[in-house]
Amino acid sequence: MTDDRQGTPSRVSRRAVLIIGVAVVAVVAVGAWLFLNAGHESTDDAQIDAHLTPIAARVGGTVLRAPVQDNQQVNAGDTLVELDRRDYDVALAKAKAELANAEAEAAAARSSVPITSTAVASNVTTARGSVDEAVAAIEQAQKEMEAAHARLAAVRARERELEANAAKAARDVERWRGLLAKDEVSQLQFDTTAATATAQRAAADSAKSQTLEAEAGISVAESRLVAAQAAERQARAALRSAETAPQQVAATEARAAAADAHVQQLKAATEQAELNLEYTVVKAPVKGIVSRKSAEVGQVVQAGQPLMALVPLESVWITANFKETQVGAMRPGQRATVKVDAYGGREFTAKVESIAAATGARFSLLPPENATGNFVKVVQRVPVKIVLDQGQDPEHLLRPGMSVMPTVYTR
Repeated sequence: MTDDRQGTPSRVSRRAVLIIGVAVVAVVAVGAWLFLNAGHESTDDAQIDAHLTPIAARVGGTVLRAPVQDNQQVNAGDTLVELDRRDYDVALAKAKAELANAEAEAAAARSSVPITSTAVASNVTTARGSVDEAVAAIEQAQKEMEAAHARLAAVRARERELEANAAKAARDVERWRGLLAKDEVSQLQFDTTAATATAQRAAADSAKSQTLEAEAGISVAESRLVAAQAAERQARAALRSAETAPQQVAATEARAAAADAHVQQLKAATEQAELNLEYTVVKAPVKGIVSRKSAEVGQVVQAGQPLMALVPLESVWITANFKETQVGAMRPGQRATVKVDAYGGREFTAKVESIAAATGARFSLLPPENATGNFVKVVQRVPVKIVLDQGQDPEHLLRPGMSVMPTVYTR
């Protein structure tokens, strides 16, 4: 009985020690786990990303050469696709011909501006001189008209006087004729009276002729006045036309400016034709790997049609979609490691470059609408961009789309 009682406390103490030991181990394990997992965040929702450069045709045409193959590496400037250029050679030649014609027309239009300016200035001077001459001719014709009227008045007065004298002389002859018949006057006296009458008649007839001449002179003067007035109206009309010189010069300058603008337009068309000709050779914009090639020899492609894609492997990065509860302590520049599944968990060193401005759900085609009655809280994912340290992938083994597991050290 004594041995049993003495053994019971021994078994109890061993059980207590075991329990205490297990508790200590558990506490140490939990502490170690917390210590090891504190200060870093990991996720398996991550993949490698890179810039995918789509290669498309800038112009349409028939494919003559496609010297690259899928998965082939090319350098910037290498020829990827060559299109038939003959149509674009013809278009460029036509554009150059039209440009040369437009430049000749523009040169002619520009040269006409000073010619027009000089001509219209000369026309104004000439027109003003013509107006002055016409006004002077009118004044001269008016003076001649006044002189002709004065002469006509004088001649008519002289005609009336001589006509009266001739009439009196004729009556005297008749009286002297009766007296000669009665022998009351001598024949000499009668002949003298008759001669005087004849002279008076001749003078009266001469005065009548002078009157007719004076009347004709008035008609001539009137004709000259009418002609001078018509010339004056014509000269003033020419002056008004010549005084539109600024408008004529402006119109000529506008035509020259329009010709210059047409030249610029055709220069742009020529440059576009040259660009289209250059676009018949599609070159690699960057160094990369050819992927998804669809261009084949003989294929007719349209402008904007995809031909292939280039994947530049010189600069790849990691897009890690951390839970929103994990990014609270993350900052750009923090150290990180990346394990790549494709290479047996090979680890690369990296750093956080940036954190997205919104969760991935916000960039989806149909963003979630939480303003509804049936709301279920879902932990969102925030994309974090992680870049590898330089020189870790010289063979470019990392390819976009590969799954990785990044770990960001927030301490």
